[in-house]
Amino acid sequence: MKWVNHQIVTGVIVYTATENLLLTAYSMAGAILPDKVEGNPRAGSYWSWRSRHRGWSHWPLLYCALLGLSLRLGRGDYGVTGGEIAVIGTYFAVGALLHIAEDAVCGKVPLLTPGDKHGVKLFAVGSFAEYFFSAGVVLVCYLAHRLVLSG
Repeated sequence: MKWVNHQIVTGVIVYTATENLLLTAYSMAGAILPDKVEGNPRAGSYWSWRSRHRGWSHWPLLYCALLGLSLRLGRGDYGVTGGEIAVIGTYFAVGALLHIAEDAVCGKVPLLTPGDKHGVKLFAVGSFAEYFFSAGVVLVCYLAHRLVLSG
């Protein structure tokens, strides 16, 4: 998916779940992290970048570990209370995990190991179908939120 759609879809999902703009912003920043750490495809050889794309940077276990560490830090399990740092780490990890799930519907991403890729290709990146999918997620979240408020 394009970065803008990663940020919109992730932001809407997290806002629907939390109704907190700051947590939404943290997750939106995390939503571009897996691609950002790979570098810019235009900065060098596109094919070199492409060979690394959706490798270790899209490995969900890395972000599950960050999520677990952040949650433990927030509880004070290491003798210090992480406070806001734990919250930021938690929602960065949530954003990155949502990014990986979003990429799994438009291609393959790692699952158990960085080289073991799984997914479906419902649409091509940058296609009309991607934007239609993103708008559909926004609509579903809006309707779910309205149902919760009215119920």
